[in-house]
Amino acid sequence: MPPDQIQDLRQLDKAHLWHPFTQMQDWIASEEDPLIITSGKGATLTDSEGNEYFDGNSSIWTNIHGHCHPTIDEAIREQLDRIAHCSALGFSNEPAIRLAEKLVGLFPAGTLSRVFFTDDGSTAIECACKMAIQFRQLKEETGRSDFVSFGGAYHGDTMGAASLGGIGTFTDRFGGTGYPVHRVDSMDRLNDWSDEAASSVNAVVIEPLIQGAAGMKTWPSGMLKQLRDWCDKHGVFLILDEVMTGFGRTGRMFACEHEEVIPDFLCLAKGLTGGYMPLAATLTTESVFEAFLGRYEELKTFFYGHSYCANPLGCAAGLGSLRIFEEENVLAGLPEKIEALQTSLKAAVERSPHFSEFRRVGLVAGIDLVDAGTGGELDWKKETGARVCRAARKYGLLTRPVRDTLTLMPPLCSTADQITFAVDALEKAATKVME
Repeated sequence: MPPDQIQDLRQLDKAHLWHPFTQMQDWIASEEDPLIITSGKGATLTDSEGNEYFDGNSSIWTNIHGHCHPTIDEAIREQLDRIAHCSALGFSNEPAIRLAEKLVGLFPAGTLSRVFFTDDGSTAIECACKMAIQFRQLKEETGRSDFVSFGGAYHGDTMGAASLGGIGTFTDRFGGTGYPVHRVDSMDRLNDWSDEAASSVNAVVIEPLIQGAAGMKTWPSGMLKQLRDWCDKHGVFLILDEVMTGFGRTGRMFACEHEEVIPDFLCLAKGLTGGYMPLAATLTTESVFEAFLGRYEELKTFFYGHSYCANPLGCAAGLGSLRIFEEENVLAGLPEKIEALQTSLKAAVERSPHFSEFRRVGLVAGIDLVDAGTGGELDWKKETGARVCRAARKYGLLTRPVRDTLTLMPPLCSTADQITFAVDALEKAATKVME
C-alpha cells in the first residue's frame, strides 16, 4: 500500500472511528500510528506496510482454521452466487438448515436438538436467558426468576448479558439494570445454599473450564460435573457460555465434553464460522422447545430475533468450518500443539522474572506479569500488559492482554514452531518493556 494512502487511512481512523474497549483520547493523541491489517494467510496477518505477524489471539478469539482457508472461502463464494441474505422470519434457507443439523449432530441423540441463530456471543446469551425466563412463565413457575453467575464472569455487553458478568469494569456502571443475579465464586459457595434459596433460581450461567476476560482463570477439575448435578437436584437450568471455548479450543470440540456434561442451553459464536463472519447459535433441548408450542393467540411464541438471524453466508461459513474439522482431522492434531504451548510456557515462566504463573486449557492460555523485584502484582493503571503486547509486534506477534495477563489463543492451524515463537516473542517483549 502506498505510504500516502496509509497515512490518509490512519488520519481518517483517528477522525471517525470509535474502537471497542479503547480509551479514544489516548488513541487519538498517540504518536503511535494505528496498525492497519490488510491481509491474512493461515495463522499469519500482514499490515499495510507489509509487516507479518503471528495471529496470537486468533483475531480476538474467533479464527479457528487460519485466514483465507480455501474450504471456507469456497463455501462463501458458492453461497454468494446464490444469495447473500434472506430473512429467517417466515422463511428459511439451506445453509441454516444444514448447519443446524450438523450442530445438533455433535451431541448425543435426544439431548440438544434445537438451534436458534443470532449474531454474536452476547445475543446468544440473551437468547438463552429469555428462553429460560419465558419457559418458567409458560410452566407457571413464577418463583424461579433469579440467575446465578460467577465472579470474574464475562458473558457479553448487551444489557442483560452484561448484568450476568462478574467484572466490575463492565457491570458497575449499569448496576440495577438487567437480570436479577446472584454471584458466587466457587462450587462450595453454591453447595452452601439451602433448598429454599435454590428454589428461586431459574438458571446458572458459566464459562466452562476457563474464564476468558477474568484473565484466563481455570475452574477446578470436576467442577462442571458438580454444577450439572446441583442444577439437576434443584430443577435449575444450566447455561454454558462456550463462545470462547467452543470448536476445538480446549482440545475437544466443546469444553463441556471434558466432563461429559450436556447443558440445557449451549451458547456458541466466535469460532462458529471459523472466524469469518458474525454468527451465533443457542442450542437447547426438545423439552424446552415444546413449551413454546401452541396456538398463536396463546402468545407462547418466542418473540425474539434479529434481521440477520441465520444469515446464509454466515451459515455457509459455519458449514465450511465443520467440514474442515472432518476432512483435516483437526482435533487429532491438537495434542502436539497443546504440548508445545505447555512446554514453551513452562520454560518461559521458569526463565523470566517478569512472569509469575500461567494457566492453560488446550490452546487457551494466560501468563501473569509481576514486579520482578517483589514478585507482586503490577499497578494496572500503568497498562504494562498493553505495552508488552505492543512491544511484541516488533518480534512478529499480535495479541492482546487482559490487564496484566498476557493471553495466547493461537488458531488451531498453527504449527508447534509458531506457538513456541509466540511465547518467545512475549518473553522478549516483557524483557524490553520491564527492564
